Amino acid sequence: MRILAPLLLAALALAPALAGARPAQAPARASAPAAASAASAAPHRVEQGHYRNVDGVVVHSPAHTDTGTAPAGASAQCRDGTFSFSQHHRGTCSHHGGVAQWL
Repeated sequence: MRILAPLLLAALALAPALAGARPAQAPARASAPAAASAASAAPHRVEQGHYRNVDGVVVHSPAHTDTGTAPAGASAQCRDGTFSFSQHHRGTCSHHGGVAQWL
């Protein structure tokens, strides 16, 4: 017991200093920035056609997306699953089964 007493006292003396010490941690893995992952999740248009509307403005033709979700700028989803970028209600999705829903 006499041999253990000095070791126990030394351990108790060092305990406050060791309490603040943290175990070594493995370096964190580098992860892709949130903006990059968000950009890759954004839907991309499959078809790339355009037309000139009644105002003379060039508009993207109705298109499917690779994710099936509405891309930026879509105004309606047609009944055939394409997304329309029409700026007027009249004629929207006219060759795509009509409008399924306005966005």
